[in-house]
Amino acid sequence: MPPANVLPRVAPVGVEEGERLRSVRLPGITLAVRSRPPAREGLPRALYVHGLGGSSQNWSALMAQLADTVDGEAVDLPGFGDSPPPDDGNYSVTAHARAVIRYLDACGQGPVHLVGNSLGGAVSTRVAALRPDLVRTLTLVSPALPELRVQRTAVPTALLALPGVVTLFTRLTREWTAEQRVRGMMALCYGDPSRVTPEGFRNAVQEMERRLQLPYFWDAMARSARGIVDAYTLGGQHGLWRQAERVLAPTLLIYGGRDRLVGFRMAQRAARAFRDSRLLTLPDAGHVAMMEYPETVATAFRELLAETAGPRAEDGDTDESMGG
Repeated sequence: MPPANVLPRVAPVGVEEGERLRSVRLPGITLAVRSRPPAREGLPRALYVHGLGGSSQNWSALMAQLADTVDGEAVDLPGFGDSPPPDDGNYSVTAHARAVIRYLDACGQGPVHLVGNSLGGAVSTRVAALRPDLVRTLTLVSPALPELRVQRTAVPTALLALPGVVTLFTRLTREWTAEQRVRGMMALCYGDPSRVTPEGFRNAVQEMERRLQLPYFWDAMARSARGIVDAYTLGGQHGLWRQAERVLAPTLLIYGGRDRLVGFRMAQRAARAFRDSRLLTLPDAGHVAMMEYPETVATAFRELLAETAGPRAEDGDTDESMGG
């Protein structure tokens, strides 16, 4: 395997028309950041954080919808998309949150509208709880917050966290084509996979082929899955539900009725946990509502911004210390 901070010679991640991808070196990590020029100068900043196995590409449709509303960037978490693995090999929720914090601190342009999906939702919750000065509003699409009864369809993903499972899985699926893998992924993540356009499917297959060439792909998946499981078991002030209660930022929660990875039943619990929350439920959406229904999600996001326009009423502790 090459050094952690050096990408092997693999084709870069695809970039949509109008987007650009740049690399940002920070202490211990290198992050790929996707952006789209805003419709005009002076728009508020937004940062999008993807889920397990995803990349900044997951936000392309929503970024295009919101180009007239925010100056948006989407980050590839360490080990995903076009970002190499972290130098220390740490893929915990805490480490991913620290990566986001380091990036926002390095930008130094004030609080952002933080948007996260799945794992990225858990990461964004932790960032908002620990560094309220960095987050103006919080939008969570199917956030990976702890569930007592995990859905059966989510069990295979959780099993990736177990030692030896990735080795066994890669051996058992060696003959699977990238197309077969993408169809399985879409069946798991989309409420209605038929909504994916032929072009979108081809792009996903190309991206899967690229990922499978990365020597650290399965390691990043397994360690990040383990990080989610570990975060679920944390108690006290470092527990994700406890941190959700600490979030000061106005919060938009989006849950899909056909989500096979995060239980739809968690929507009401989340709405109660976040002190300043509003809830959007999409009965036909799956785990990635921002990809299935970008127009609907964009409308809800604009409504959040309209409701919360103006200075923050209160600021909290800015301690970056993290447990876990």
